[in-house]
Amino acid sequence: MVAFSPPSPANAGVVDVVAAVVVAAGKGVRAGGSVPKQFAMWRGKPLLAHSVQALIAAGAAPIIVAIPEGFEPMARAALGDLPLVRFVHGGATRQASVLAALEALASDAPRDVLIHDAARPDLPEAVISGLLAALESHPGAIPVLPVVDSVVRGSDGLRRAHVERDGLFRVQTPQAFHFDAILTAHRGWSGAAEAGDDAAVAEAAGLAVALVEGHERLRKITFATDLEEENAVSERALSVRTGMGFDVHRLVAGEELWLCGVRIDHPLGLSGHSDADVAIHALVDALLGAIGAGDIGDHFPPSDMRWKGASSDRFLAHAAELVRDSGHVISNVDVTIICEAPKIGPHKQAMRARLAEVLGMAQERVSVKATTTERLGTTGRGEGIAAQAIATLIAV
Repeated sequence: MVAFSPPSPANAGVVDVVAAVVVAAGKGVRAGGSVPKQFAMWRGKPLLAHSVQALIAAGAAPIIVAIPEGFEPMARAALGDLPLVRFVHGGATRQASVLAALEALASDAPRDVLIHDAARPDLPEAVISGLLAALESHPGAIPVLPVVDSVVRGSDGLRRAHVERDGLFRVQTPQAFHFDAILTAHRGWSGAAEAGDDAAVAEAAGLAVALVEGHERLRKITFATDLEEENAVSERALSVRTGMGFDVHRLVAGEELWLCGVRIDHPLGLSGHSDADVAIHALVDALLGAIGAGDIGDHFPPSDMRWKGASSDRFLAHAAELVRDSGHVISNVDVTIICEAPKIGPHKQAMRARLAEVLGMAQERVSVKATTTERLGTTGRGEGIAAQAIATLIAV
């Protein structure tokens, strides 16, 4: 069991004396692309913007962003007019970039500082709160996650030895420190090699570093595939479309009553140019609306005698075909019939089955419901029946 430093509700979110450093000075060569990865698009905006905005939302100020020399215009374009953000040129190593940013903060004299990598854009506020709480009793704190997979040591492509994973952690950023202590530690670093992270610099200076529970959302964007996979997920999310339809028809004597493609015995039927299936008409409009293809009147105008008395099933089949032609599939549809009479309950399963058949989809993805207007309005007085529908589409 991991013994993390417990959060302190009294101190959670208290960041009025906390500054931040965002390390964005690398060239991001492993991520490929025409620009350093910190300026590449991720979830609709530059990678760097996510981290900086999360720190601003948490109340950190000022924020020093270490960037490559010559990239000021790109950095300003990525961050816009965000307040309390300043830039410094990074060094040849991450450690040199952090030191440059800390020196730029010295005149601000913050009590604490968060040091974060721009390559970890999804920064939960709960992690920040946990780190700051730990600083109440420790000079430094880092977010970590336990190692859950088996670990082995290998060489020459062969497994050599098992490594006990108890006591092993995956280290994340931001890392939090008392400002004066971490600045002094970086200034006094004498290690022959580059420090793995700021916690290593702190430990070398004799500072105790607490472990705070990290978050899986804080994964690091390292390779081109990381950006591609995330952008593909975002693109799929944007490819979901929703359409809504509504229709109403008058009830009259001498007409058949069709709802959702099912004929219902009733003294009155719906009046219209076709069979006046108000539920299908609403659903057709929902499907057409989701792909931006107008409405039912655009495709089947009442002035065209071909559609006189036509079965509305044909309209629905046509709309479904247009959906397929647009590169989408119908995920689900939901129809609500609004009337005082007849009772829809006994017919709902037959209606669902018929709609599913015409649309070529599983019945479990088709919903038919009914409601009344408590005897208010046109439907409440029994003068007509209304229907509304929603359709959700997914690009394929």
